[in-house]
Amino acid sequence: MNGTEYNPAIARRFRGFLPVVVDVETAGFDAKTDALLEIAAVTLRMDNKGLIHPYESFSCHVEPFPGANLDPKALAFNGIDPNHPFRMAIPEKQALEEITAPIRKAVKASDCTRAILVGHNAFFDLGFLNAAIERTKFKRSPFHPFSTFDTVSLAGLAYGQTVLAKAAAAAGIEWDNSEAHSAIYDTMKTAELFCAIVNRWQELQPFPLNVPQDQV
Repeated sequence: MNGTEYNPAIARRFRGFLPVVVDVETAGFDAKTDALLEIAAVTLRMDNKGLIHPYESFSCHVEPFPGANLDPKALAFNGIDPNHPFRMAIPEKQALEEITAPIRKAVKASDCTRAILVGHNAFFDLGFLNAAIERTKFKRSPFHPFSTFDTVSLAGLAYGQTVLAKAAAAAGIEWDNSEAHSAIYDTMKTAELFCAIVNRWQELQPFPLNVPQDQV
């Protein structure tokens, strides 16, 4: 898909931020000590009715950083073998560049100032992302360093569900348990869930997309 197809109206909807859905798979819960193993991102675009949709997706497998902890329980849960020869994993800094380079282009094409991370338990994904940025001294992150949209809270409000699979079901989104807990699958489903919630609100109370951003 061509980045020129991004609609600048999305910048007015989110006060200059481009929502980008992110999911990480890790070897534990501590972003400082446990390995980041997978990262995936999905950008969103807006149609001429003000509804948003998943657009471009990006993902990569990541090499554990030197000295990283690999919790066997976490690996059993997500089914990742960090040493599998077919993972085609790349170093953290390269992974950050491959994921964020197209996001920076999407931010510019959408007339936004920066990206804002959307996640299910977003603090977790942003924590691992920020830890990798700090470890690698990565200088070109498009993401706001602490603000997020969390679909746990949004789905709890909209559907009375906080577990991703149950929230997706409540929103009428197909869910395959055999595909869950891979970064790209969870990211796509989180993107569909976020879009469903935002679009439901847009249909109930249309956002004035023709009003200049500084007057919203």
